[in-house]
Amino acid sequence: MSADMNADATKTYGSWPSPITAERLVEGAANTGDIRADGRDVWWSEGRPSEGGRVQLVRLRPGGSPEDVLPEGFSARTRVHEYGGAAWTVRAGVLVFANWTDQRLYRLAPGDAAPVPITAEPETEAGLRYADCTIVPAGQWGPGEWLVAVRESHEPAAVKAHGEAVNEIVALPLDGLGGERVLVTGPDFVSSPRPAADGSALAWTQWSHPDMPWDAAELMVAAIEAGPRPTGAQAVAGGGRESVVQPEWGPDGALWFASDRTGWWNLYRVGAGGQVEAVAPVEAEIGGPQWVFGERFYAFLDDGRIACSVNSGGFAHLGIVDPTRPEESPTRVETGLTWLSDLAAVPGGVLLVGGGPDDEDAPRRVRLAPGTATALQIERLRPARDFGFDAEWFSAPRPIEFESAAGRTAHALLYLPKNPDVRAPEGALPPLIVSIHGGPTAQAPAVLNLRIQYWTSRGFAVADVNYGGSTGYGREYRNLLYDAWGIVDVEDCTAVARHLADTGVVDGAKLAIRGGSAGGYTTLAALVAGDDFTAGASHFGVADIAALARHTHKFESRYLDRLVGPYPEAEAVYRARSPINHTEHLSSPLAVFQGLEDEVVPPAQAELIVAALKEKQLPYVYLAFEGEQHGFRRSENIIRALEAELWFYGKVFGFDPADEIEAPPGGGF
Repeated sequence: MSADMNADATKTYGSWPSPITAERLVEGAANTGDIRADGRDVWWSEGRPSEGGRVQLVRLRPGGSPEDVLPEGFSARTRVHEYGGAAWTVRAGVLVFANWTDQRLYRLAPGDAAPVPITAEPETEAGLRYADCTIVPAGQWGPGEWLVAVRESHEPAAVKAHGEAVNEIVALPLDGLGGERVLVTGPDFVSSPRPAADGSALAWTQWSHPDMPWDAAELMVAAIEAGPRPTGAQAVAGGGRESVVQPEWGPDGALWFASDRTGWWNLYRVGAGGQVEAVAPVEAEIGGPQWVFGERFYAFLDDGRIACSVNSGGFAHLGIVDPTRPEESPTRVETGLTWLSDLAAVPGGVLLVGGGPDDEDAPRRVRLAPGTATALQIERLRPARDFGFDAEWFSAPRPIEFESAAGRTAHALLYLPKNPDVRAPEGALPPLIVSIHGGPTAQAPAVLNLRIQYWTSRGFAVADVNYGGSTGYGREYRNLLYDAWGIVDVEDCTAVARHLADTGVVDGAKLAIRGGSAGGYTTLAALVAGDDFTAGASHFGVADIAALARHTHKFESRYLDRLVGPYPEAEAVYRARSPINHTEHLSSPLAVFQGLEDEVVPPAQAELIVAALKEKQLPYVYLAFEGEQHGFRRSENIIRALEAELWFYGKVFGFDPADEIEAPPGGGF
């Protein structure tokens, strides 16, 4: 609280003035994706709202400053699985990346004036898509360098033959002067093609409908003969009810991976004779759901040890594993970070993407003391944004547990209102926003998120819920959502609101619920299930899960088999759990935000909900954005949606925002 605070500093919750504006959220924002080492250079990807959501690649040379690599007109982003990931790779300065506009692979070598396409132009727009590439050195698979990648074909002949897009692992000459060769075909999905160091073998993961990769995924290995041509493919681990992620060949030639066979994703290696050995068992996650390609949860250090991310209780920390002591759990490295991902080894330490309660996710290098779990230096590789205010404005996450339906325990991260320049009226309690992550098999990370601070600095409490079905609490907790989507998540989100209201933390008459995608579905489902919430905000949320089952993209086309039931056999269940079929129970005002090019949740679903709100004459806001897909990437749309949501809450909860906001389209106020 500022020293000069006086009576004028007393303001109603929600109306607090804050320097954390919607513009500030996107100004200079860069969402870090993959981070990699190439010799002494460090590379990473940045999603930039200010550039229309473009994904730029950044290189940091020793002693230099970060420099952009891709020329204007190129964006390193793939549409494989629609969610993408691992859209680029680099070796000895040679970059290969999937370009967003046409989805072709391009090569950019030192000295090249512009990127050169190395894959053929497809018959249909973006008909051939690529991800998870690795460059194979010359001589291992034949003359010249090769590239191995996941290819997803939407070409008419492939779709006609298989009834859906076709996913395969392919190899192609890096110079682009030869045809593509299919190495792996047959499974519905393939991922993580990893050649052995000498090119003699290839490991990968695969799974088929109705499984998602976190339900069951097999680890496969095949020898590679000249051609290249795989032979003798065999399953090493996974399948059944076991999920395998991130296969890697270790420095000793052993094959490593993460598996949840014990109920937690932990490390394993394939020893002599094909025996699988557990390494560093721990009741925490060293692994996660493969929503995007290329996630790396562990990395081999140059001293023979392994660095890993250890996810437990809503927080993630850096751990060190000694492979010579496989029975010992990872040793914690104190870094001050509360969330980290995407590990890559460098001499003397590890690269990662991570952040803390008062520091955003960013590319970082952690230098480790030899043979110890002591961090000598934690270097932020991209300068922090100059917000113009300090950390006293930030509300830190508090992990909370609370009782939900049937006596089970659920989890959330609680952020309390915080603003050093104002105070609330005596005896008043803040409104609550229950925030729901997407997925639904995902997790709310404990790291500085200015979108949350936008609310807390204005006088809202925020509960970021890790409901049953979320990652980070073991497979048993994750599986709570089997056959129960729209039930368990709604119960847990309602329970946290009641818990915080009953314990006097928030105002029980001012409870809002908001979420995007699957979080939008839970928002809508909660609003038609009861009157616990005073208001809601759905961002590209699912209103009709039967329509989602019928029309969504291949990757998620059978996702709901586990969460709801097989379609159309369980059509009655789909009808019962689709909010669009229960709009007669809507009684709370609702804000709806939608991208008009969304192929995951088509705009028609948002429009059905808006029509119901109009018919019931409920107050509503509806903003639909041209050019946006599943999730908003353009800065002007991010700003508009956030400010409109604040305006909406002001109307519902009876306060005037300190910000000047243009009234959004809607009605009923």
